Amino acid sequence: MLWRVTNGHPRTHRRARRLLRVLLALAAVAALAAVAAFVVPLLLPPGPRPPFQLPVACGETWQLGTYPGHDDYDVDLFPTEGESWGRPVLASAAGTVTVAGINGSLGGRTPENPDGPRGRGGGYWVKIDHGGRWETQYLHLLEPPLVRVGQRVARGEQIGRLGSTGNSGAPHLHYEQRRGWQKVETWFDGAPSGITHDDAEYTVRLTSNNCPAGQP
Repeated sequence: MLWRVTNGHPRTHRRARRLLRVLLALAAVAALAAVAAFVVPLLLPPGPRPPFQLPVACGETWQLGTYPGHDDYDVDLFPTEGESWGRPVLASAAGTVTVAGINGSLGGRTPENPDGPRGRGGGYWVKIDHGGRWETQYLHLLEPPLVRVGQRVARGEQIGRLGSTGNSGAPHLHYEQRRGWQKVETWFDGAPSGITHDDAEYTVRLTSNNCPAGQP
């Protein structure tokens, strides 16, 4: 006697295949939606410039500068008075922290050993998204940032302390403003800094208006 072996009713197989096609289609739609959510904002034009302030304490005067080979629009900030190590570094405008960690390697320059070995890159650093495709970057911090990724910060909130980690010769803050994918000239308190190309050494002194609400 011969026995016929079956693997289930044909209609069951057809229903399973239809269900599989539906699931695959839903997965494809979800993937496309995820890609669109990431790509579409990048294609939109940048929003208006946020009201950036100097990333240092209210009323302090700092020297801003650049030099040949520094890269266009990069700004180094040095205090004009007092100790540099450990000075508060503040958010230039309100936003959300997207990076808070180490860029490159730290090296060994500290207040106790200011001539220690240099590291690579920016050392301890922070990046803040201000919306409208605007962001700021803060490099060479003394120690791990005081903020974490995803944290919302207010303008003037302390995010770290001034140091010399990474590829840094002396304690200072390397600072950038970016619009979309590109670095742009830094503006503070509604005015351009004048630091654009790095074809020559250039310095300027500015006083911070990054003050608590209601304080001049």
